[in-house]
Amino acid sequence: MSHRSAPTAPTAQTFKVLVVGYSQTGQLDRILDAVQGPLQADPAITIERLQLRPQTPYPFPWPFFRFLEILPETVQLKPPPLAPLALEPTERYDLVVLGYTVWFLSPSPPTVAFLHTAEAQRLLRDTPVVTVVGCRNMWTQAQQTLQERLRELGAKLCDHVAFVDQGASLATLITTPRWLLTGRRDAFLGLPPAGIAEAEIARRGPRFGCALRAALHDGTLDGNRSVLHGLEAVTVDEGLIVSERIGLRSFRLWSRLLRAAGPQGSLGRRSVVLIYVVFLLLMIVTVVPLSLLLRRLLRPLLRERLEALRAECERPSGSGKERVEEGD
Repeated sequence: MSHRSAPTAPTAQTFKVLVVGYSQTGQLDRILDAVQGPLQADPAITIERLQLRPQTPYPFPWPFFRFLEILPETVQLKPPPLAPLALEPTERYDLVVLGYTVWFLSPSPPTVAFLHTAEAQRLLRDTPVVTVVGCRNMWTQAQQTLQERLRELGAKLCDHVAFVDQGASLATLITTPRWLLTGRRDAFLGLPPAGIAEAEIARRGPRFGCALRAALHDGTLDGNRSVLHGLEAVTVDEGLIVSERIGLRSFRLWSRLLRAAGPQGSLGRRSVVLIYVVFLLLMIVTVVPLSLLLRRLLRPLLRERLEALRAECERPSGSGKERVEEGD
């Protein structure tokens, strides 16, 4: 299969941008709307929005068992069948914005499925890509998974943007599951609303869209450099990196046990899910507080290592703020 070289602006200076995403709650859609707003307002830029749709829709709110039963396939990156993608078979783009959410510390299954389609293999090769994540607070392992797949596809990942929940880690352990299982995201019991603050989406989203628009016009969006550096694209809590890695190892272990117990909906898998829930609750009330304490005590000794990990996870866009006023 042959591919053309990296997209370049036509002589008339018109550009084509593809925005891809799957949003179960609508939150990621609002983030992508905010990012694409400045691009869409430019008559020289044509925006196409690709909504990923699984052939078997995921419910929202989630039934308790069904939510936990999808853990094995999600963590093991088993892509679900997607509805046909509404893309022209020969179309190419100057930029692809790939929005995604994080499920069980992994990219959501529809995102994984898209990256295994023939269409993605064709249109992402040699194309500048910006990934945009909206999630609770842990995304570095999911982003690493995406980076590896994009590298396999020959895409040019130039930037990454992260939007995270407004609540503290311990608060979101309560507010996020409540939102997923009941559909309610309002503040309660003194805890903040679940999800990413709408003001944060409105404040930061257009900043990145303006920078991408400028980079398209001045030719710097070639996929070989970051164009969102200095705009506070990502902020990594280095203390959570280790927790993510431990959590993902745990998910991988339990995913094997759950798949061995039977398919989704089977009595065997549901029985193991109940055991897993007990294990998870015990971890939350014992190991999580202990790990937070140990992390605080050991941080001075591990500062250099943790800072190196943080810098690695913040690539390519970084957490610098030197251009924020320019973007706003």
